Amino acid sequence: MSRLRFALLNAAHDGEHTRRNFRRELDADLVEFDATDAHLPDHTDFDGVVITGSRSSVYWDEPWIPKLVDYVAEAADDGVPILGVCYGHQVLAEALGGRVAGMDGFEIGYNTVRHRGDDLFEDVPESFTVFTTHGDAVVDLPPGATLLAENEHGVHAFREGHCWGVQFHPEYDVETARDVADGKRDSLGDARVDDVLAGITPDAFEAACEAKSIFDNFVAYAQDVKRDRKVTAAADD
Repeated sequence: MSRLRFALLNAAHDGEHTRRNFRRELDADLVEFDATDAHLPDHTDFDGVVITGSRSSVYWDEPWIPKLVDYVAEAADDGVPILGVCYGHQVLAEALGGRVAGMDGFEIGYNTVRHRGDDLFEDVPESFTVFTTHGDAVVDLPPGATLLAENEHGVHAFREGHCWGVQFHPEYDVETARDVADGKRDSLGDARVDDVLAGITPDAFEAACEAKSIFDNFVAYAQDVKRDRKVTAAADD
């Protein structure tokens, strides 16, 4: 079967790390769109859609955000497999009828998350380490969605049909984790940032690599969806 073609909706305001990380982790041809410039596809004819992280909040009054949410809702309605990561997870929740709100605090650094089992988490330990950085969270799941993963800070993954959202960052490499943490000094203070940086070690990164299999699992799922639709279309001819 031919190589899959995904729309990468890049919501990062400085997309260098984001672009590199997702292109490394996703075994598919990625067509990139700068969501912050309201540059979005004019169709949903993709094998999958991936929405990235962002420093924005989904509830901010910025004109590009509703356009992104509307496009994701349209792709979901059309049955396109979707994976939202961090901010993308929150966009997906809003697009499907859920709700996102600010947290009392801020979760950042390598933390433990627990999942409840799903195709997306095949080969990922039930309790796993991953890098997190967010001050917003999904507080109401979309109607019909299933909670897949959580920790003491709240929802970390959900599924609704062909759509998955994950709050954590399985795509991060060490350079990205350090740059993101260092960029939080003004909001979190030097002491906390220095503590997070001290925890970004080779051992922590190696442990977090266990969660990277969700990308392969998403690609495999999208491949199955594409195959099944071809079989159905052939049967209808």
